[in-house]
Amino acid sequence: MTGIFRANNPLNTFLLFVYGIFLKLVWLLHPQIPLIEKSSGFLFNDIISTVRPYFDLYPSSYFVITYLLLFIQAVTFNQVITSRRLMQKPNYLPAMSYLLITSFFPEWNVLSPALIINSFLIWVWSKMSNLNNNQHPKSTLFNVGIAIGICTFFYLPCFAFAALIILTLLITRPPKVAEWLITFIGILTPWYFLASYLFFTNRLYSFRVSGLGISHSFFKPAVMEIAGLSFIALMIVMGAFFVQSSVSKQVLQVRKNWALLFLFLIISTAIPFLDLHHSIGYWLLALIPASAFIGCAFYYPRTRWIPMVLQWIMVGFVVYMQYFKK
Repeated sequence: MTGIFRANNPLNTFLLFVYGIFLKLVWLLHPQIPLIEKSSGFLFNDIISTVRPYFDLYPSSYFVITYLLLFIQAVTFNQVITSRRLMQKPNYLPAMSYLLITSFFPEWNVLSPALIINSFLIWVWSKMSNLNNNQHPKSTLFNVGIAIGICTFFYLPCFAFAALIILTLLITRPPKVAEWLITFIGILTPWYFLASYLFFTNRLYSFRVSGLGISHSFFKPAVMEIAGLSFIALMIVMGAFFVQSSVSKQVLQVRKNWALLFLFLIISTAIPFLDLHHSIGYWLLALIPASAFIGCAFYYPRTRWIPMVLQWIMVGFVVYMQYFKK
């Protein structure tokens, strides 16, 4: 499959769709019902509470929405990577990698706050990666701030992505306090409108948010979860090695964008630690930047059988976790 998705063939979009269905077939046959959890933001819980009476009658509808979101995210992020010329030639390997690694665990294939937030984050990163050439940076930063603010309605620790925006500004532009302030105003704008609505409906003092807090404890992964996460980490390191080897030949903007992807990966990996009710499901936020590095691990090796073997090992892990693990 790595050989097929190395090509920039429009037919690969359809093949990618079929590939993803194959990887996630078990959840089509046995769809997962999203849960209302303390770690989820109030907006997500309200949406699920509203649609469940209708969607529970047709549980497969949850899979359809979940898969369409995953597929659209994979294709969209792949297009952003291509447009930013982060790899030597256009290909579909980052999109393939995203669908592959999101198939590792059930928590990454259920309608969740992290899944919805990833759609916002792809748009945010596409705007930030092109900020250096933007003729209207202040309006872009305000809109990006609003997107992050909306993300916090789905998962409160997403406030940490403000650090990604500030670090991006430090890397790509001369420091300007006004741009930083505009970003923070954008982040707070959705909360301002929410507070206004709650005030005028006399619900301001009864409104509660939860889920934010630093805890030293973390979930206790099973052996196979450790194996899966370790393999993803190994593939990221392998991809980062090839990126480091090839990035010296790229223009400055490409090198900066890879640095932004690395920061994106670090921050999104750390965000679940800001949640008192954390779970492996929220590491889905890190799989967007991870898929870019893993795509490079499939693309750059000169020995073609190595990516092919790695890909089929990962597919084998997916099949084992879905059909054989009890």
